[in-house]
Amino acid sequence: MSKNQEALEEHEEHRDTEALLAVLDAADRLPDSTRLRARSYELLSLVPDSTVVDVGCGAGRAVAELAERGVRAVGVDPSPWMLAAARERWPEAEFREAGAEALPFADASVRGYRADKVFHVLQEPGRAVAEARRVLCPGGRIVLVGQDWDAIMIDSDDAALTRTIVHARAELMGTPRAGRQYRGLLQDGGFDDVTVEVHTSVFTDPAMLSLLVRLAEPVCASGAIGRDQADEWLAEQRRRAETDRFLVAIPFFVAAASAGG
Repeated sequence: MSKNQEALEEHEEHRDTEALLAVLDAADRLPDSTRLRARSYELLSLVPDSTVVDVGCGAGRAVAELAERGVRAVGVDPSPWMLAAARERWPEAEFREAGAEALPFADASVRGYRADKVFHVLQEPGRAVAEARRVLCPGGRIVLVGQDWDAIMIDSDDAALTRTIVHARAELMGTPRAGRQYRGLLQDGGFDDVTVEVHTSVFTDPAMLSLLVRLAEPVCASGAIGRDQADEWLAEQRRRAETDRFLVAIPFFVAAASAGG
């Protein structure tokens, strides 16, 4: 690969990261998202001064919020662009570059493990669960949070096209239905006292239009729908946003468990 090609790929990755950050920031500021993060922290059963890792930490908001609760919070993410944004936003926090399948921690050295909107991008989520089990100490807590990409609900005049877009976008993910699989993954991974909750977040803010663009454009690029169909569907959603008729509902699964002795 030439240097020009490498530079172009880096530019594209940076641009995509910026676009993703804009979507995540808009979602994270909404009351439902704030409550969901707070619930995940509660399920971690935080122990003061213990180490808690936030896997796939993105721009680091949860790491900062966990640190405010009196633990040593460490953010881990495989993207150098995301980590750069996190370090800029939270200069006092601790971040490390790593993927969910190979964490930079010794065996049984972590008290809490949290992964939010991570497992759906993994090809082998079972490997990540095994790695979580390795780094957690006996009695440590794991909390997984994530949407089910095949169950996103969008109000639209064209229900059939909407179903096609949602399903086709899900099929482009590594493990799009990971949320509904959390319970089985944790049981198979040797965790105890597994619990599962489902919290449905409802988005009516026009700022979330960017999420629908990120749904439709990859589906169009894959050939599952035509360019005209994508443009028409997005135009309708923009009209809905302008007239306060925009609505997206996403079920989020929250699974928690304990590491045995």
